[in-house]
Amino acid sequence: MTSMNFEPIQLTRGQAVRKWIKDHNPPWIALTILFLLLFCGLFANFIVGDPMTNDLKARQIAPFTDIHHIFGTDILGKDMTARLVYGCRSVLLVTAPSIIVALLIGTAVGLLAGYARGWVDSILMRITDATLGFPSILVAMLIVTFVGTGYTGVIIAVTATTWARFARMIRGEVLSVRERDFVVLAGILGVSPVMIMWRHLMPNVINTLMVMISLMIGQVILLEASLSFLGIGMSPGEPAWGIMVAEGRQQLLTTWWVSLFPGILITLVVMAFNFFGDWLRDYLDPRLRRAR
Repeated sequence: MTSMNFEPIQLTRGQAVRKWIKDHNPPWIALTILFLLLFCGLFANFIVGDPMTNDLKARQIAPFTDIHHIFGTDILGKDMTARLVYGCRSVLLVTAPSIIVALLIGTAVGLLAGYARGWVDSILMRITDATLGFPSILVAMLIVTFVGTGYTGVIIAVTATTWARFARMIRGEVLSVRERDFVVLAGILGVSPVMIMWRHLMPNVINTLMVMISLMIGQVILLEASLSFLGIGMSPGEPAWGIMVAEGRQQLLTTWWVSLFPGILITLVVMAFNFFGDWLRDYLDPRLRRAR
């Protein structure tokens, strides 16, 4: 009998992409919402006009009744379309630095506490537990009271209430990895603790960290919107979604759209990040992928 050699089928790039999409089924609606958020935030000044311009002759125009003000205007004649689009930029300007700084602090604390253990772990975790022991909104309100409102105050407040969640999660992951043979062997060979944490521990927690980031962004957006709604977040008049909801709550029977549209956007964006985080967790965890 003659042996038959079967060569593996080589997929084209397009076929490979289609196969990956079919196998992993990404959340297209959530990704579309997040893309629009990023696009509007980056190019708001090219998409719409000035969101701070008052036009008293165009006050309280209902949505979808004027081609120049598709989502209507508020009681001062400000274009709601421009304010909603610029609200995307406000979300990015608060969320990006808050998450980055909180991630850096939380990662450093979690790696050090999980690897060092002993009294270092005890002290760092007591501080972390104390931070997590109070509701985030109350801690943020207290911080904003001292540092002031506006972008800087909100970023500091959000960062101060977020870093501990990263620290707690990373510490747990490090504790499950630090006793593995390759980590123990690196210590025996004299590799410095900093290099062990960077080269051996960090790569093993990066997947969990990515999922945590996607889920925490939604919480950060809600926290910033809550502070702005209470009047202690972004400066009054800023095109922030939380401020718009607060501005329209007194005229719900007449200018309902001033509160409704930003409220819908907050809900959609938070849900989009949550759905994307759930999908990312399933994608990065081989056990969950097999279960599906």
